[in-house]
Amino acid sequence: MKKIFFCLIALLPALAFGQAAQPFTVKAKIGKLNAPAKAYLVYRLGANNVTDSAAIKDGEFIMTGLAMNPVSASLFIDYKGVGFPAYIAKNFPDGGPSKTADLLNFYIEKGTINITSPDSAAKAEVNGTPSNEDNKKLKAGLKTIMDKAQRLMAEAQSAKPEQQQSAAYQNSMQAKFKVIQAEQKAFLKTFITQNPNSYLSLLALTSVSGPAPDVAEVEPLYESLSASLKDTEQARQIKGAIDGLKLTAIGALAPDFTQNDVNGLPVKLSSFKGKYVLLDFWASWCGPCRQENPNVVRTYNKYKNKNFTILGVSLDRESGRSAWLAAIKNDGLTWTQVSDLKYWNNLAATVYGVQSIPQNFLIDPTGKIIAKGLRGDDLDNKLAELLGKYTN
Repeated sequence: MKKIFFCLIALLPALAFGQAAQPFTVKAKIGKLNAPAKAYLVYRLGANNVTDSAAIKDGEFIMTGLAMNPVSASLFIDYKGVGFPAYIAKNFPDGGPSKTADLLNFYIEKGTINITSPDSAAKAEVNGTPSNEDNKKLKAGLKTIMDKAQRLMAEAQSAKPEQQQSAAYQNSMQAKFKVIQAEQKAFLKTFITQNPNSYLSLLALTSVSGPAPDVAEVEPLYESLSASLKDTEQARQIKGAIDGLKLTAIGALAPDFTQNDVNGLPVKLSSFKGKYVLLDFWASWCGPCRQENPNVVRTYNKYKNKNFTILGVSLDRESGRSAWLAAIKNDGLTWTQVSDLKYWNNLAATVYGVQSIPQNFLIDPTGKIIAKGLRGDDLDNKLAELLGKYTN
């Protein structure tokens, strides 16, 4: 349930583009700060991390440098002048910011970026360059959606433990999150088509793609981008990913593979041809997978005598073989299970472009992929649609 919420806030990571370095200037006015307060600017230049600093006088400071177009940057205010390593150690003890941290995330790119605030970096307004102006539009449009996601997260976390463990409750909450996810996608798609020359459209496109991209959805959005934007390294990487996804897109023939089952015997995906097959990627260490398993078990038992079966592919490690076998037994996964026990390097997962689990692909009797990413009631509903017609 957290995935959609984090997908929303993931609109602020770094973007690095393979273009020539461009000069930038950051002009800031934050309250009336003076020494020993100091400002630190952290960003990437190509493959290198850059940390710049500036003394603050009457709240003002200026920093200049070079950056790829554009790149995410973080501005930190060290009020006591303890130095950057000590500041980070104190204010980011677990990798995330503490309540005492004062930072601002924004974009640096060619031009002058103006940062102003009456009291702190966290509350500053950023103006002056296209990406920062686009970022303001993007964040403003997403705020309502993010607020809904936070309220739903709070509702889920406040539920009683026995309620949280209920499959019915999990499916209900998942359905609610899907509504929010659909709203998010709709907004991002509109942003992309209305801002074909914006670098943030590439970031929005990555967010729309999610962990299980649908070529039919993302390729038209990519094609709507301007020629100059498509000429960036980031866009070329996205294009390469889209081309790769076509191998396992809906309508494509499912790539065949062979892996050993729990008894060490080889199993080919194509050996199930003639049946509807759910190719289910999971792992014993994956909490969301284990939570989803009761749904999969229920659906399997409902349709196993109607020309439907499942082939489970585990992303467990060699050292986790016993945990894999125990999870199969404890979760009641009675269908065929295979794995090469190579964790994220599982060959089948690599071929199918699996970037997160649980993930699945529904394959028809001819070997064609007809659906994917079926969670909760989605799988049951899809099989009812297909096998209802089949049994009739």
